[in-house]
Amino acid sequence: MIMRQASVQRSTSETDISVEIDLDGGGQAVVETSIPFFDHMLTLFSRHGLFNLTVKGRGDTEIDDHHLVEDMGICLGKVVKDAMGDKTGMVRYGSATIPMDETLCAVTLDVSGRPYLVYHVAFSAGARAGEFDLQLIREFFKAFSDHSGITLHINLFYGENNHHIAEAVFKAFARALSMAVSIDSRIQGVLSTKGCL
Repeated sequence: MIMRQASVQRSTSETDISVEIDLDGGGQAVVETSIPFFDHMLTLFSRHGLFNLTVKGRGDTEIDDHHLVEDMGICLGKVVKDAMGDKTGMVRYGSATIPMDETLCAVTLDVSGRPYLVYHVAFSAGARAGEFDLQLIREFFKAFSDHSGITLHINLFYGENNHHIAEAVFKAFARALSMAVSIDSRIQGVLSTKGCL
């Protein structure tokens, strides 16, 4: 079996990040971004997607968390794209609807090679989880989509608790991506009439 693993490093004047992923892992995570709530979300992503994930990052969080969160999206997008390789035998599409108490969220995605984000998630104005600005979640997923080449639809049906909403988003994303990158032995080449993704 081909090892679907990859790593990426990104260093700028604003952030310094390294990410490693194994798409066929068991959900083991080591995540250290210096942003506790974001660490929690990435750990959820690893566990519920059954991806082995190692993330180390630091940035100019004394200003705010924006640069680090967005650059994490860039790095995760790149590392997932690299780990998928030529996409031979991949299911390509994934969808998951996940409840978290009073919250229900759906994520549907297509490993199409065409980045696009549809994001229908509304947090209450100025919403934070601890010190984390929840508006940055959209920036993370936009960067991920742009750099992975994945079409990504995130739709919150309903929810009241901001923490529950964020958890449902990341868990649904994990399950949908896990489905999309899974291998089906019946698929010859890539799942496209064009012959490429």
